[in-house]
Amino acid sequence: MSTATSTATSTATPERPARRGLLHHRDFRLIWIGQTTSRLGSTISAVALPLVAVSALDASPLLVGVLAAASWLPWLLVGLPAGAWVDRLPRRPVMVACDLVSSALLLSVPVAAWCGALTLAHLLTVAFLTGVASVFFQTAYQAYLPSLLAREDLAEGNAKLLGTDSAATVAGPGLAGLITQASAAVTGLLADAVSFLVSAACLFGIRAREGADERREAGARVTDGAGGTAGPPGTARLRREIGEGLRFVGRDPYLRVLTVAGAFSNLALTGQQTILVVFLVRVVHVAPGAVGYLVAAGSAGGMLGAFAATRLSRHFGTARALVLCQLCTAPFALLTPLAAQGWRLSLVVLGGSVVTAGVVAGNVIRGGFRQAYVPSHLLGRVVVSMQFLNFGAIPAGALAAGALGDTLGAGPTMWLTAGGVALAGLLLLIGPLHRQTNLPARPAGRDDEHAL
Repeated sequence: MSTATSTATSTATPERPARRGLLHHRDFRLIWIGQTTSRLGSTISAVALPLVAVSALDASPLLVGVLAAASWLPWLLVGLPAGAWVDRLPRRPVMVACDLVSSALLLSVPVAAWCGALTLAHLLTVAFLTGVASVFFQTAYQAYLPSLLAREDLAEGNAKLLGTDSAATVAGPGLAGLITQASAAVTGLLADAVSFLVSAACLFGIRAREGADERREAGARVTDGAGGTAGPPGTARLRREIGEGLRFVGRDPYLRVLTVAGAFSNLALTGQQTILVVFLVRVVHVAPGAVGYLVAAGSAGGMLGAFAATRLSRHFGTARALVLCQLCTAPFALLTPLAAQGWRLSLVVLGGSVVTAGVVAGNVIRGGFRQAYVPSHLLGRVVVSMQFLNFGAIPAGALAAGALGDTLGAGPTMWLTAGGVALAGLLLLIGPLHRQTNLPARPAGRDDEHAL
């Protein structure tokens, strides 16, 4: 793959690197470094934020659930219009702006704590606003990657990005535990703020330009009578463009089943993850500093899943590998509620590792499929149409787990959420997936230029 030329009239035409792999390509290497660093910071925050709420502000399980839900609620509130807006804008500047905003928001938490002014309302506000920034970033990121990679490189690129993402997921909670023991949990949020600055710097250094591709040719801006741009579309046009993305997903048998299965899986997984910190601290009686180590070790399987996904796809076919990854790993979630002091703490690690391996392997396969399958000018809208349900289920899972934790207790709630995770993979048996060896390269009866 080579970068686009620097002339204003040229467009990016990704080319496959000659036998050296994507890490030898400067622009991919930059986005890889930036996203790995940012993900490391975010996984520190994922443990540090509920630890701050539980240990410093004495939050109940319900309030911990509300805090977890706040960062994902924006997918329900602004996810769909974000897809239409991102399809109209240069994606890299959107990503840089989101990184800078997130950094400033996270920096406000340790500053407030050091001033003795930190409140749960402050944490909720930061979680919600960084969630809004994440909606725009993730939508732009999913649509931007295919402009850097040739179609045949998307599987390798996603595997590398998700592999190091999983490595960061392992290291982050452990670092959160170290930071909590050495100073305070709020210091972990300072580390996350710095990681967003690193991501912004890496994105800013990418040389490749986004060309005038199908996305812009399909009406990325409204043209005025003089041939200029009239700015963002009106409400009616925005609704129409959102509808195009929703219809594409709703009518496609593959995207439809992946969306439904992903939503149910996220509902159960988020519920389990939301109650996990409370379960370990208050039921299993694990020290707060050690929680990060257990969560980190339980995430270790993600690296294996990321790097095994391509081999599994080659051996079984992409469709069969996706179904097998979910059906064979999800039942291991039932090991976590069996945890207790002593050797049974290892059940948290074993169960978490196997489930994470299956989830990450599935994400690699799904991500590469979607980026190659969906036409470029619709990709942003299709991404958020799927994630509207996928990520919209996350706040519902967090709130449900928090409410159940208050009513039933953390132990019974852990069993209920683990059972949901174990059953989620069965939804992939609905539709054409289980009858196919490989996922299709493009929608049936549609070409790449006119997918509607």
